[in-house]
Amino acid sequence: MADTNHVRDAVRTARLRRFRFPVLAIAFFAVMLANAGVNQLVSPVALLALPVGIGVAVAMVTGYRRLSQVVEQRSAVPEVDTRGMWSGLLRGAAVGAGLFVTLMLLIAMFGGWQDMSWGSVWGFIATAGTTASVAVVEEVLFRGILFRIMQEHLGTVITLVTSSVLFGLTHLLNENATVWGAISIALSGGALTGAAYVATGSLWLPIGVHFAWNLTHAGIFGVAISGSAEAPRSLLHTTLSGPSPLTGGTFGPEASLIALLICLVPTVVLLRRAVREGRIQPRRWRAKA
Repeated sequence: MADTNHVRDAVRTARLRRFRFPVLAIAFFAVMLANAGVNQLVSPVALLALPVGIGVAVAMVTGYRRLSQVVEQRSAVPEVDTRGMWSGLLRGAAVGAGLFVTLMLLIAMFGGWQDMSWGSVWGFIATAGTTASVAVVEEVLFRGILFRIMQEHLGTVITLVTSSVLFGLTHLLNENATVWGAISIALSGGALTGAAYVATGSLWLPIGVHFAWNLTHAGIFGVAISGSAEAPRSLLHTTLSGPSPLTGGTFGPEASLIALLICLVPTVVLLRRAVREGRIQPRRWRAKA
């Protein structure tokens, strides 16, 4: 009887693992859509936006850990291990904020700033809540689920390219999206956060990078973000003017050539670290002869 139960449990586990990708992906795509709706409701109220955003972020990580244990039968979920959480988030935040400040200073150096005025501290606080939830939801979905599971079969290189392209394509849904903007997001943001995940095996560094980049972008400088038609609520209001290769045009500075170049540097550094530490996985699926 014990053997029968053991076999039954083994079959159940195998079935769960076989369908883990669609189950996890559908669950978290639903969460992403729900999060977008929640952000629309609470973002006008700064006192609600921040705690709700942090709450969504915490719930997302908790739900991801629990679903990974149940659906994939994983006893541990190292990519969201709380050990090293704060160091990963803080290092990622330093990288993300530093990169975007560098981007804006270079745009200014080449004459891309037209005007700057004060915005609102409360707007900054509301945007902080929104960007916290968005960063966690997107990194769990794209790096924690899509990247991690694809990498097991396709290897690191193919997965990095594929996941980055998909990450860029999702930004085509924004009202002022452009094809070049989506390509730039894929080559900069998608590749950078993917490299951060590969180099550390953790989601904390890419979450920190993603959150700080978006917060500096929308919450501090207040420039158009990823082709969104809605003006961000921010500490400053910055108006850019000049050719699209410099300013990114209607898509925002993420579509500028400068963004691509400055994100390339840490991406290469992180991938070199991953190579040194043996974190680059080979492709495991082989074509049959």
